Amino acid sequence: MSKLETNTIDNISGSSTLTIGDSNTSTIALKSGATLTNFPTNTPYFYGELASAQTLTRATTTKIANLTNDELDSATAFDGTTFTVPSGQGGKYYLEGVLTSNYGSIGQDGEQTISFLYKNGSEIKSAKHQQTTAGGANMNSGTVTVSGLFNLSAGDTIELYGYLQDVNGGNATAQADRTSLMGYKIIE
Repeated sequence: MSKLETNTIDNISGSSTLTIGDSNTSTIALKSGATLTNFPTNTPYFYGELASAQTLTRATTTKIANLTNDELDSATAFDGTTFTVPSGQGGKYYLEGVLTSNYGSIGQDGEQTISFLYKNGSEIKSAKHQQTTAGGANMNSGTVTVSGLFNLSAGDTIELYGYLQDVNGGNATAQADRTSLMGYKIIE
C-alpha cells in the first residue's frame, strides 16, 4: 500500500473532472474523525409534532397548527404550522404528514380520518381511513399517513390539514405527539 500526503488535489488544467478510483474500486473510506465538506446534504429539513391535542370541527377540513413538539428546522423555514421553501432551495422534496385522530371522548364512533398535504393553500395529496357504521364498526382512533415526492420552488408553502368525521356529530381531536409534519430536500 502506498501513502500520498498532500494538502490539495486538483484536476489538470483544461479538465473539469477529477476521478478518484477506478471501476475496480468498491470503497473509498474516510479515517475515523475525518469529515467531508462541500458535499450536498438532505437540507433543508424540518419536523414537528403536535404539541397539544387540537379539536377539529366535525366534517370540516382544518389546518393543523402548533406542530412545535420535538421540532427540527435546519433552515429556520418551519414555524410549527407552515414550511416555506427557502430562497435558492427549490427542487425535489420528500414530504410526510401523519394525522392521528381520537374519537374517544365523543362516543368512540369515528367514521373517517383524512390527512392532507397542502402546497400554497391547495391540496396536493391525501390519504384516508374510513369505517362503516354497519354493525357498530366504528373507530376509537386512527392514524393516517400521507407522503410523496414533490417538486417545490423557493417560496412554496407546505401545510398539514385534517378531516375527522364521527357518527354522533361531535368534534374529535388530532392527538398530540402522534400527529406530525416533516420533509427534506432530496440530494440530486
